[in-house]
Amino acid sequence: MATPALDAAGPSLLLPFLALCLGAAAMGVSPVFVRQASAEIGPFALAFWRVVLALPLLAAWMRIEERGRPSGRSGAAGLLAGLAFAGDLFFWHLSILATTVANATFFATTAPLFVVLVTWLAFRRRPGLATVGGLALCLGGGVALIGESLQVAPGRTVGDLYGIATALFFALYFLAVARAREGAGPARVTLVASLVTAAALLPVALILDAGRFWPTSLAGWTTLGLLAWVSHAGGQGLLSVALGRLPAVFSSLVIFLEAIVAAAAGWIVLGERLSPVQLGGGALILLGIWVSRPRRVPAPAIP
Repeated sequence: MATPALDAAGPSLLLPFLALCLGAAAMGVSPVFVRQASAEIGPFALAFWRVVLALPLLAAWMRIEERGRPSGRSGAAGLLAGLAFAGDLFFWHLSILATTVANATFFATTAPLFVVLVTWLAFRRRPGLATVGGLALCLGGGVALIGESLQVAPGRTVGDLYGIATALFFALYFLAVARAREGAGPARVTLVASLVTAAALLPVALILDAGRFWPTSLAGWTTLGLLAWVSHAGGQGLLSVALGRLPAVFSSLVIFLEAIVAAAAGWIVLGERLSPVQLGGGALILLGIWVSRPRRVPAPAIP
């Protein structure tokens, strides 16, 4: 089956691509909110509130989206997406606690590799050379962005494995959302997945963060609200919009923009300056996305 082309289909695919880029940007600023909110609540409680506080906005979006039209069903794929995202957040925070933030971030960014492998091995869709080349460039760019802070040590092996588990669960989330979008709109898919994620994370947060479950200030609630509305409702919602039209493998590579936005936000907001190597890593990611883009489908010859 031919892959749709961004430049061949005009605005019909350009808009989902822009939605994907905005979604990556929205998710990319989440470390800033997490850093600020973690002063008041625990990591697992933070993951829970990130999802729960987004539910009213997602429900309103779904009502608007489905007004006067069939609602559709996300099916088992929507439930799987929610469980996969819960696993992603759970292992992400475990990784942060058991290894360095740089290591956790690096291993989490290998999610596109798992998307390619699962698509190839489970769905028998062999990746093309452009996809493999784009993936290699994006991974190299990710190493350049984070590599200066990576620390390899036997004592951090478990935490690094948690980071790999994070990437695997995020890859499964990607593929599940893409499948769920075949039967339902983006708002319903995102809401259903978020409800499942919240239900799965609640007991974890209550048990592991019992003493740091509730924010203690208005600033804490505000930061959580921004994390929920911008990074979750905005980021995951726009990702769901894009996955209804764009290939999952290509979309997973575009999510590497999240690393660029996170680095830029750390520089602008937290004063974490970027080195020339890191700037080069960002350029490699952009090049990798361009290389792997869906190609123009040639028009049939006129006899």
